[in-house]
Amino acid sequence: MESTGTNTASESGAAPDLDLVTVPTRQGLEAVDIIRRAASQAGGVGPVLHDGSGDTLGFLVPPGTADAWDLPGSACTQTNGRGMRFGDAASPPAGAADVTGWLLPPEAVGPVTDPDVLRAALGEAARLIEAADNCR
Repeated sequence: MESTGTNTASESGAAPDLDLVTVPTRQGLEAVDIIRRAASQAGGVGPVLHDGSGDTLGFLVPPGTADAWDLPGSACTQTNGRGMRFGDAASPPAGAADVTGWLLPPEAVGPVTDPDVLRAALGEAARLIEAADNCR
């Protein structure tokens, strides 16, 4: 799937129609590093959410990604703009452990993550984690 170049931040702060890929935090953090290191990857990593409990990361991807997403250990849901506001992308206040916030806010990274780049990075991250866990 080609990146649509959809920008997540808008002048009005309106919620765009995007999909959200959620993964376990450890795998997600590895994937962020993999994408950032791969300078040749088109678009790089887009906005990434973290949940308040620290269990998952959510990557914003172009709308329609959920229709064909089938990567084990992850989920992709359609947001249809529900519950997402980009006008105030600030981190949650100190002590607000149960609040979802930005690991990488929209204004810091720009467009959403390309689903093909994300899929490859998540696969590589899973292999790295498995190898590291087997060395113990």
